[in-house]
Amino acid sequence: MKTYCCEDMKYHASFKCNVHENPFDCPDQLVYCDKDGREFGIIIHDGGSSIIAIQYCPWCGSDLD
Repeated sequence: MKTYCCEDMKYHASFKCNVHENPFDCPDQLVYCDKDGREFGIIIHDGGSSIIAIQYCPWCGSDLD
């Protein structure tokens, strides 16, 4: 089981939408986390599948490496 730096990151990185299958289609999905839990990014909601890679938690500032 993946451990997260804070409850906010845990919620957003593991968020599963009941309406949208693709996380890039869901306006409530803010953080992308790859299957291995090694890459994190802020989703760019512009109709594509772009992210801005992040190395620190946007909520608590912890290093994500």
